[in-house]
Amino acid sequence: MPRLSPCGERRLLQWSVAVLALVPVLAGGAGVASGLSLFGVRANLPLGGDSHVRYLSGLILGVGLGFWSTVPRIEIQGARFRALTGVVLIGGLARLYALARYGVPPRPMLAALVMELAVTPGLAVWRERVERRLARGRCSWQTLPGRFARKAARATPCPWSGATKA
Repeated sequence: MPRLSPCGERRLLQWSVAVLALVPVLAGGAGVASGLSLFGVRANLPLGGDSHVRYLSGLILGVGLGFWSTVPRIEIQGARFRALTGVVLIGGLARLYALARYGVPPRPMLAALVMELAVTPGLAVWRERVERRLARGRCSWQTLPGRFARKAARATPCPWSGATKA
């Protein structure tokens, strides 16, 4: 199987982040709209609990929107992507603590745990790799934004691929 070009890998990462960020956007939006009833809780509980669930759901929605905001120029959004990943990782560790203390939650919560502790950090590592590959100038400068385009424009062409090499 041929290896993706840096630009192809960047595009695949962008699509992956855009699709996977649907999870917190949709889950957060559902939690904001439904509150505790999203979890099948219909008892006469204090309004504070419902309000807290909606607030936390809004944070989850915000995390998903934050990841979407990195997609267009993902290779230069390292600080934002790492910060969002840190927030997700902390939430996943809290969920893992609850699993250890109270037992195995329903499947959707286990899927969320996998997203929080494996998928999101994996995307962050992948994003770092893409940034390093693009910074080496192995991509056509016309497809790169900002500082990468300036660096690549000064680079010499790779005779075997037509791309540039720093």
